[in-house]
Amino acid sequence: MSEELLATARAWLRQDPDAQTRDELAGIVTRAASGDEAAAADLADRFGARLAFGTAGLRGELGAGSNRMNRVLVAQAAAGFAAYLRERADGRTPTVVIGYDGRRNSRVFATDSAEIFAGAGLRAILLPRLLPTPVLAFAVRRLGADAGVMVTASHNPPNDNGYKVYLGGENQGSQIVAPADAEIAAHIQRIADAGDVKALPRSSAYETAGEDVVTAYVEATAAVAPAPSSATGLRWVYTAMHGVGWETLSRILRVAGYPQPMVVGEQLDPDATFRTVSFPNPEEPGAMDLAFARARRVQADFILANDPDADRLAVAIPDETAEGGWRRLTGNEVGLLLGARAARAAAGTPGASLACSLVSSPGLGAIAAHHGLDFHETLTGFKWISRAPGIAFGFEEALGYLVNPETVRDKDGISAAIAILGLAAEARERGATIATLLAELGETYGHFASGQVSVRVDDLSVIGNVMLSLRTLPPTQIGSHAIASAEDLLRAAPGAPSGDVLRYRLADGSRVIVRPSGTEPKLKVYIDAKGDTADTAAQAVADLEAGVRALLGDRS
Repeated sequence: MSEELLATARAWLRQDPDAQTRDELAGIVTRAASGDEAAAADLADRFGARLAFGTAGLRGELGAGSNRMNRVLVAQAAAGFAAYLRERADGRTPTVVIGYDGRRNSRVFATDSAEIFAGAGLRAILLPRLLPTPVLAFAVRRLGADAGVMVTASHNPPNDNGYKVYLGGENQGSQIVAPADAEIAAHIQRIADAGDVKALPRSSAYETAGEDVVTAYVEATAAVAPAPSSATGLRWVYTAMHGVGWETLSRILRVAGYPQPMVVGEQLDPDATFRTVSFPNPEEPGAMDLAFARARRVQADFILANDPDADRLAVAIPDETAEGGWRRLTGNEVGLLLGARAARAAAGTPGASLACSLVSSPGLGAIAAHHGLDFHETLTGFKWISRAPGIAFGFEEALGYLVNPETVRDKDGISAAIAILGLAAEARERGATIATLLAELGETYGHFASGQVSVRVDDLSVIGNVMLSLRTLPPTQIGSHAIASAEDLLRAAPGAPSGDVLRYRLADGSRVIVRPSGTEPKLKVYIDAKGDTADTAAQAVADLEAGVRALLGDRS
């Protein structure tokens, strides 16, 4: 057992303000020091690395150690972020707003942050209770703050938590991008190197935001799509996925005039254990099973589901060809529905644009062209999408939609839900359904289909090895489809999106993109095809999915 590692762990113990993680770590240290190999390996995992602060902030498993989310790491992050904001303030007192969701330790981390910000001389404003992430993004702009922090791990597994950072001013409440992430990380590292977070100045002189901030968000979001008279008969099911979306959404429904949904009671209230799901992510198999069962019982028209911090939205519709009679729409299908809605409203507005990540459906570009709008394709993440010039609407295929850019410059699953309700009500007025709207998209803009192959790994090196193999031994075909061109975005031209992304364009016009996930231990492959009909496009995607699985099997 390394004495240096034991010394590092003991130094961490001395500065940890949390009794639970102190006891956890003390036991591991004792066992490791006595020769327990499993404890030694656990200690090496906890202290062999440090959770990296990047454009997504921090995110990881809860527990003691520099490679876990805990009060020591959060205190270091808060103090480092405070130093960054003061450095840029030109003598002003920076204002920072802090929000938190219903995960384990979210309120504790948020309160620690507020005390440290206040102790550093910042004006710190804590949101009044656990609330959706979009409310925090809204509050940064509403309160004219310099920055915001949201304590959440979104749809990650139950034992994770995270720390998302937003900048106000010219950034309009968007998530951070480079070089801010590296500059903040450098300040955090200086705090960590100094040693003892107990020595950081703290103050209880932070403010608690009033309900007027939440009310303003409710009113602005209700205005996205006020209910027409045809909304009265809508029958729909809602699940909050054990998260914080329901209280805010239900208020908005009343203000906007929509009928209240039939809810999945088992998943309606915040529950940090996420007891009914393995992964509280509507994209994961099984996560929406209770919603499907509820919808079958009540013969609903559609299902809306938020993820736990309500920044994402899933939509499902009846489909007799699907197992169980219900099908969750892909993020691309929902994105194109909402994109067409936004394009119709923005048509004729000089400089108005639609934007999506480069792994999302190229169908949005076709919609923009049809309506004479600009189109921007960005790197993945709303930190990029939200900054597209003239943005009227943006989305990414991972169930994220920006439908109200004048209010929230981030993905917002609640405003997206209101927009979908508006579309469903308008369709109902003419005897149509959401399925009808999807068919009409194909007839108007072309038939696009998409698919995804996602490989979750226990060892992150597997992902790096697969990406290296694809770069050093480039494939010439995927299944029976010949590759016409390949692009490595690590070598992108100046000004073009750049990242750890491989993009293959196939001879038949299809597209395959491979990249590591930025927030989960996954390798993701995105497949897009266009066909003369919906069926031919879907078949092309199915063929490519089989080819991708075979290719990855050979490389991993």
